[in-house]
Amino acid sequence: MNAYIFPGQGAQYVGMGLDLYEKYPVAQELFEDANEILGFPITDTMFEGTPEELKQTKVTQPAIFLHSVILSKVMGDSFRPDMVAGHSLGEFSALVANGVLNFEDGLKLVSKRALAMQKACELQPSTMAAVLSLADEVVESICEQTPGIVVAANYNCPGQLVISGEVPAIEAACAKMKEAGARRALVLPVGGAFHSPLMEPAREELATAIENTMFSAAKCPIYQNVTTTAVSNADEIKNNLISQLTAPVKWTQSVQNMIKDGASLFTEVGPGKVLQGLVKKINAQSETTSAILT
Repeated sequence: MNAYIFPGQGAQYVGMGLDLYEKYPVAQELFEDANEILGFPITDTMFEGTPEELKQTKVTQPAIFLHSVILSKVMGDSFRPDMVAGHSLGEFSALVANGVLNFEDGLKLVSKRALAMQKACELQPSTMAAVLSLADEVVESICEQTPGIVVAANYNCPGQLVISGEVPAIEAACAKMKEAGARRALVLPVGGAFHSPLMEPAREELATAIENTMFSAAKCPIYQNVTTTAVSNADEIKNNLISQLTAPVKWTQSVQNMIKDGASLFTEVGPGKVLQGLVKKINAQSETTSAILT
């Protein structure tokens, strides 16, 4: 079975999507539609902006979404997923790819999500940190014992977790992680504590937009970050998506469940190869590839 997986924030690069725009009329049309929907020429930043401009959350998230979704549209009949999943932001791309959201609604939600997250980041100094070579339960235990808000946010692969929370709590937890034997506990250059309780203002704002958006039944199951198991029901998908901003991204568990349910090939749709690397670390036997255009 073919699992299609969609990357999240961090996979962006200057020039992304330009080849699609130049070669495929359907891609050009969708990119131009996106400029109109967003109210600013995002293609300018994607194709020829600076890395700094592309790194702005309000640009990064829609840019990665557009690259992934337009790539899946250009693939045409060769795009035939048996199941889909997306890492954080990538879940929105996955939902357009499996027919739950249409292109315009998906892009509007992603834009609103990015702006709401940016606002939440500005309310309180917060950050994230990568922790390498510690068992999940050790990381969770240290987070629980550290004063302030600090939680496990991204379960990327065994031995690679990201924690999220208030700056002093992150710094204190990192020191304890190193004492406990972590190979690295490194504060990341991000603007806020994504997938933590500090994203509650953004979750509330996004929840209203999600509730007012039409969700259709899925063409194939999606393995969502919150529940990690196959979901096809539109209402269930909607509720899980609302929970996503303040809940951890359980990528390891999602990939394990996809393999258990028959996934034999993981095709990454979007910029970069980060998710292929994570899949290999979760299960070395799994076959991975990038979306290929014919």
